[in-house]
Amino acid sequence: MKTIVAVATPPGRSAIGVIRLSGPDSLDVVRRLIDEDQFAPEPGRATLKSLKDLEQKEVLDRVLITYFKEPHSFTGEDVVELSCHGSPVILREVVDIVLSLDVRLAGPGEFTLRALSNGKLNLNQAEAIRDLIDARTGASARQAVRQLDGELSARLEPIRDRLLQIIVVLESALEFVEDDLPQLRNAELQATAAEIANEVGSLASTFSVGHLLREGLKVTIVGRPNVGKSSLFNKLLNWERAIVTEVAGTTRDSLTEPMSVKGVPILLTDTAGVREASDRIESIGVERTRQAIADADLLLVVLDGSAELSPEDLSVLSCSRNVHHIVALNKSDLGAFDRSLASKVVDGSKIVEVSAVTGSGINELCAAILEPFGRGESESSGLLITDARHYDLLCRAREEINTSVRLFEENVSEELVLVGLHNALRFIGEITGETTPEDILTRIFSTFCIGK
Repeated sequence: MKTIVAVATPPGRSAIGVIRLSGPDSLDVVRRLIDEDQFAPEPGRATLKSLKDLEQKEVLDRVLITYFKEPHSFTGEDVVELSCHGSPVILREVVDIVLSLDVRLAGPGEFTLRALSNGKLNLNQAEAIRDLIDARTGASARQAVRQLDGELSARLEPIRDRLLQIIVVLESALEFVEDDLPQLRNAELQATAAEIANEVGSLASTFSVGHLLREGLKVTIVGRPNVGKSSLFNKLLNWERAIVTEVAGTTRDSLTEPMSVKGVPILLTDTAGVREASDRIESIGVERTRQAIADADLLLVVLDGSAELSPEDLSVLSCSRNVHHIVALNKSDLGAFDRSLASKVVDGSKIVEVSAVTGSGINELCAAILEPFGRGESESSGLLITDARHYDLLCRAREEINTSVRLFEENVSEELVLVGLHNALRFIGEITGETTPEDILTRIFSTFCIGK
């Protein structure tokens, strides 16, 4: 297999920039770069050397070279990492020289794909590497580490083994057609299959929480002008991101910032107040608000608790009716605050009393944001299914097993029962990569960064 190269650190200037090579010619390429034909570094130890231009033999950089001898490397091949000074100019020049030595540039995730091909990890562990790199909160990073450590594979292995045991018994019954399965044995197999289906379903059910850790939520703050949307936006972010004045309509455009609530990534958007626009600029802002409402997973409808509900308030509540939403009854710090106003919100919304000035009710509001999505405390959660591909395959496996259970009950031939069990086994194998089609692998690894 041809040797590949890529920069393994993010673009831009930094103290260190790492160039990674993997393949049979990795060490020979490095010998050319340092102009030492007999260079034989000890595996796993860093060696300081000078990289030189191939033609002029001028020193390009002083680098640390770390050699990992196959098969004791990430990819299972000879791997060399060059820790250069993190100048983009130097990194680009070194990579260009390496490419001139019959080495090609690595594709997205190709180092990890080679690790998969060489049995250094399975497919869901490879996907966990991508998720770990992309993690936006500590909780999502910890879930990725659990999968990288093989926890999902360990959960699936006994499920797979029990399925195989049922399949072997049924295949044997087909082979020796004169020996029908005793009724008691048939009932035992049916019960075991039902248990497996429940176990698969239980694992799949964690996706409702797990996908939040990976994908996060889009939360959009909406309301009429001057109800305190931007003040609440700043309080949730815990910094003065939006301009706040007493002038109604100060916010003319949507502002979006990331935050985290109980380990769940939140993309929080502050919007222009919804009302009849008085000029073209405000009209554009209101239109963007409507687009943000359409894109949101959850709307945070802000009402002024010190004033009566206005037609504009009712209009915002009406627009929110078909979307997950909660109501923040703001300005609870004011003497004119009217708690009875909540009774006038007749759409059954969750209502939280808050003060964007004092911070009162903010913790309750954060808890309410996650409540519609069934989010529990991330710290106490076990293994969660975070990948939609895994969830889909688990659901399909559960359905196939349940189909076989129903066929068991109808006392049909073992051949028909086996169809669903074999399909379920194949779906579970696609999670770990044992039965994953080539086109699916290509699609998965195209989402990786180059250099990993």
